[in-house]
Amino acid sequence: MSIYDTDLESFERDVLAASAERPVLVDFWAEWCAPCLVIAPVLTHVLADLKGAVGLAKLEVDRGENMKLAGHYRVRGFPTVILFQHGEEVGRFSGARSRQRILSFITDHVDLDGAV
Repeated sequence: MSIYDTDLESFERDVLAASAERPVLVDFWAEWCAPCLVIAPVLTHVLADLKGAVGLAKLEVDRGENMKLAGHYRVRGFPTVILFQHGEEVGRFSGARSRQRILSFITDHVDLDGAV
């Protein structure tokens, strides 16, 4: 399972470049955000369901200069999850969601060649 932290400095490599190989979800979250803490284990379960077909980069917006990325991607609330493929945003949602709704969101936006 590929879950890792990213930041402003490594975002280009960790997300944009990596999404050329497989889709990458980016979880824009904050420690003080209760819905962010609720969705974190759900995202972990979804990645386990997908057996490595999708990566998950976690971006804590309150750490360092990470808020610049939230501004760049016009993130208005937390958590916001953005799905990248081939270096481009292909979908997003905000707020906590169920495991099934997140799986549906991913499969609606990218072809996982039978990974689900």
